Amino acid sequence: MNGDNQKIQVTDEFVIQKIYLIRNKKVMLDRDLAELYGVETKYLKRQVRRNIKRFPNDFMFEMTKEELKNWRSQFGTSNSYNSEIMGLRYVPFCFTEQGVAMLSSVLNSEKAIEMNIRIIRVFTHMREMIMSNKDILLKLEKLETKVGKQDEKINLIFQYIEKMLVPDDQKKRKRIGYL
Repeated sequence: MNGDNQKIQVTDEFVIQKIYLIRNKKVMLDRDLAELYGVETKYLKRQVRRNIKRFPNDFMFEMTKEELKNWRSQFGTSNSYNSEIMGLRYVPFCFTEQGVAMLSSVLNSEKAIEMNIRIIRVFTHMREMIMSNKDILLKLEKLETKVGKQDEKINLIFQYIEKMLVPDDQKKRKRIGYL
């Protein structure tokens, strides 16, 4: 019964919230994967270390201390008390989509296999969304470039208008008329 409740609670949106952009790669952290698989983080890390040949750098990498510090500050978990609660005392493993797929061979429980399938489907869906909206993203980028150039032109127009409103030579002219 408990397993059924957990299936209902883990939605695609929940999984998507656990995907981060680190080193320009979409990754999931070891602690989040451990939570989804229903195992302890140290167990997941131990299994990965025992099978390290299955996890080349493009499948999994360890965050540096500097990256961890930056990542903590982005999420407001800089003090050590919150860090321990969030499971961030140690630098985490970051798993790419391929690394998550490889985890199914290392963690061979029914729940791990089920969650792996779900996570891979989420990654695939995200990639499809990006590809289907690629044209829109390119058009937005072109528009942004055009608008950026227009800003310079608009500023130049305002400078000319200001000069036309108060010409310099008018201030130097000698006044004519009755005194």
